[in-house]
Amino acid sequence: MTSNDTPEPTRPVTLWAGFIIMCVGMFMAILDIQVVATSLPTIQAAIGVAPDQMSWVQTAYLIAEVIAIPLTGFLTRAMTMRWLFVVAISVFSLASLGCALSNDFTSLIFWRVIQGFSGGTLIPGVFSAVFLLFPQNRQGIATTIAGVLAVLAPTVGPIVGGWITQTYSWHWLFLINLAPGIVCAVLAVWLLPRDRADPGAVRRLDFVSLILMALALATLEIALKEAPQRGWASPLVIGLAALSLVSGLAFVRRSLTAVHPVVELKTLMNRSFAIGCVLSFVLGIGLFGSVYLMPVFLAFVRGHGPLAIGTIMLVTGLAQLATAPVAVVMERRMDARLMTAMGFGLFALGLGLSAFQTSATDFEEMLWPQILRGVAIMLCLLPPTRLALGNLPPSQVPDASGLFNLMRNLGGAIGLALIDTVIYGRAPVLGREIVARLQAGDVETAQALGIPASVFASRIGQPADAGTAALLTPLVEKLALVQAINEAWAMIALLTLVALCSVPFARAQSIASPQLQAKAGH
Repeated sequence: MTSNDTPEPTRPVTLWAGFIIMCVGMFMAILDIQVVATSLPTIQAAIGVAPDQMSWVQTAYLIAEVIAIPLTGFLTRAMTMRWLFVVAISVFSLASLGCALSNDFTSLIFWRVIQGFSGGTLIPGVFSAVFLLFPQNRQGIATTIAGVLAVLAPTVGPIVGGWITQTYSWHWLFLINLAPGIVCAVLAVWLLPRDRADPGAVRRLDFVSLILMALALATLEIALKEAPQRGWASPLVIGLAALSLVSGLAFVRRSLTAVHPVVELKTLMNRSFAIGCVLSFVLGIGLFGSVYLMPVFLAFVRGHGPLAIGTIMLVTGLAQLATAPVAVVMERRMDARLMTAMGFGLFALGLGLSAFQTSATDFEEMLWPQILRGVAIMLCLLPPTRLALGNLPPSQVPDASGLFNLMRNLGGAIGLALIDTVIYGRAPVLGREIVARLQAGDVETAQALGIPASVFASRIGQPADAGTAALLTPLVEKLALVQAINEAWAMIALLTLVALCSVPFARAQSIASPQLQAKAGH
């Protein structure tokens, strides 16, 4: 598709069917990250990798993904939306087969990189398709379908991954992508509109900008991965962060002055798009953070297995599905800024309520925070997408969609690094504070540890023997972990409230009649 072309007219049924096929491909790419995460220990034992190296199975995918996401606009112009999706989903399926057949660490990492790069183009491709394929009065429905699948995948991922690993083997975590991938590729050739490609885009590609962008994003991802364990002030992390900053600034400078930039950063001059990117970044922190914190708490505090964890976390997904039709109706009738404010306010409340967990917290106590977050997610996704992409000309949408989705993934990566820093950094400090309060005779602390008041009262002032110390140590560590996790929940709730403050600065968008919306969308 050239910069001034839009897809040729296509029958509505065919158009919707093609779009749903694209959404299925996006769902596969997002789900793949989650199902593999739950089974990393199983994969590690099967191929004999050192435990401290196993996280590279995820990191390799994420690094390739964040490099591919901003390239989606360029690839769409060069190949057309139709053929980019067909090639991406085909390569993703082939790489999934390669992962399943891998019998050593090196080959698995190689195929994960291929998987991540091909999967990275599927997510922004879907969200740009919303604004390229449909008139304005249908974009809310399309965004809802894409949004539900995008946020449902992390929710159902743990239960799917746990069930597959327990029922079959880790190889099927990748093999499940083959049949849907082949079907999607075949149907997309038939269903997606035929556009004009721009092969000249390849000749105009600024390879220096491409290298600078890849270097900046890759070093940032590795720094964020290493920071919680090595420390933010460690030489490796500082060096990677500095390299990322220098290459990133060089990329920005070159992109702003290039005639044909790899990524059109000038779109950020659009105020509503810039605010939409801020909201997408913070939403990524909340989405990735909540999906990470719940399994950590349920596994290490409550002792639940992958299948039980996934079952508990289904509540968020069910709340999203129930809210989706209501969100579509609201999106057509409400100012996008008001709807965004409602969503982020509700999301912050759901995150904040999880900051009061105890060692006994389980499904019942997690129910309402999950429902609130599930209801809020659709309100946090639909209107910010409209604010960011809704008023841009079609020629800018693919690049803008790549940036918009990149911000959410970067938010997730930075959010996870901050959460790990809070958990690993604060838990030892909180543990020492708990011990100090016990030694001072604090009854509430003893009760939080599960020590009966009568027993604790009889032991005040007496030195702890070896047996008592051995009994108390795991209790103290568990309570410290709970309190550190609560602080992480509070942190991301606060960040969500801060993002909420940017909403009033977005430009107001008029709510036109369906007839005017349809005309404006063509």
